[in-house]
Amino acid sequence: MGKAKWIGAFFGLLSGGPLAALAGFIFGSLFDSLDTSSVDPLYGEYNGDEYGTMGSSFGESTRQPYATDRGTRNGFLFAMLTLAAYIIKADGRIMHSEMEIMRQFLQQNFGSNAVSDGEDILRRLFDKQRDTEQRQPGAYRRTIADCCAQLRMVLPESQRLQLLAFLVSVAKADGSLHQSETSVLRDITGMLGLSEADLNSMMGLGGSSLEDAYKVLEVNPDATDDEVKRAYKEQVKRNHPDRVAQLGEDVRRAAEEKMKQINAARDIIYQARGIS
Repeated sequence: MGKAKWIGAFFGLLSGGPLAALAGFIFGSLFDSLDTSSVDPLYGEYNGDEYGTMGSSFGESTRQPYATDRGTRNGFLFAMLTLAAYIIKADGRIMHSEMEIMRQFLQQNFGSNAVSDGEDILRRLFDKQRDTEQRQPGAYRRTIADCCAQLRMVLPESQRLQLLAFLVSVAKADGSLHQSETSVLRDITGMLGLSEADLNSMMGLGGSSLEDAYKVLEVNPDATDDEVKRAYKEQVKRNHPDRVAQLGEDVRRAAEEKMKQINAARDIIYQARGIS
């Protein structure tokens, strides 16, 4: 086994669970294609010792105003790429336009350093899914289900909500949501221990209609004004940017943008109801 594969396996062993095992395989194959004397996207600068030194996560500045838990951040980013790859391939094919959308998504949310690293990881995830499905149809979905079960245990609800928001952004990036993407998103939402109302909320973000606004706040149109206010406060509590700050400044900025959209939905409803 090459040294880089050993490092990948070591990462998987340390983290444990199906997501880590998949990460060990993907990162191991990625490292074997790289010069291990250079900088890698997970461990930073490799010094030639047995393990390499833990450096910054891919796409992240090494200086940030919020304390970043790099282990949690790496797991979150890998989980996002794993589930995004599953969604992209929901219709059984990978379009050049979809990969370009992912490049733009990574650039916008995580910076230029994340683009090439993320693309390499995505391609290996696609290969892993293809090979697994060829050997045993349906097996990769079970892998995804196991990964989501692990995420339910290690990520608090606020981080799972942010993960879902990213996945919805990926699915909507081409300007529309295809039925196959919506079906997979609904499947993943349940696997993550979130509700269909949560999915509808994330899908309604950025909408300008009153219907979208009610979906964002997860409240019925016939709710009382007090119920609407409580629903808004609950969404603020669940989606507050400070709850994802340990994942990095870029993730926190995305959560801040999400909060602006939640506030915009509140304003639409308040204006329609005459609530001051």
